[in-house]
Amino acid sequence: MARPVKHVFVCSQHRPPGHPRGSCGDKGCREVVDEIMQQWQQRQCFSQVLVTPSSCFGPCSMGPNILVYPEGILYNNVTKEDVSTIFDEHLLGDKPVERLKAPADIW
Repeated sequence: MARPVKHVFVCSQHRPPGHPRGSCGDKGCREVVDEIMQQWQQRQCFSQVLVTPSSCFGPCSMGPNILVYPEGILYNNVTKEDVSTIFDEHLLGDKPVERLKAPADIW
């Protein structure tokens, strides 16, 4: 397998109900993880992009969160519908999706 150009981490953190920090799991991260994995497989872009479900990145109240390296760009409040845009524009098009980027004071 060739070294991928991008490595995508998708928060799949689940905390117990009532936890003070909450979690991306409370905000629908399962749908986002499922969608990004499905599109990754459909697009057959394994040599360009590596996708890894992950634990917490920190800004739980702004989840679901996706982190893209090597740029180190954090996307917040990602929905299942945003996944195609992230793939088309950033992961394959190399142009970050500005409307989803975490604010500078967060990341």
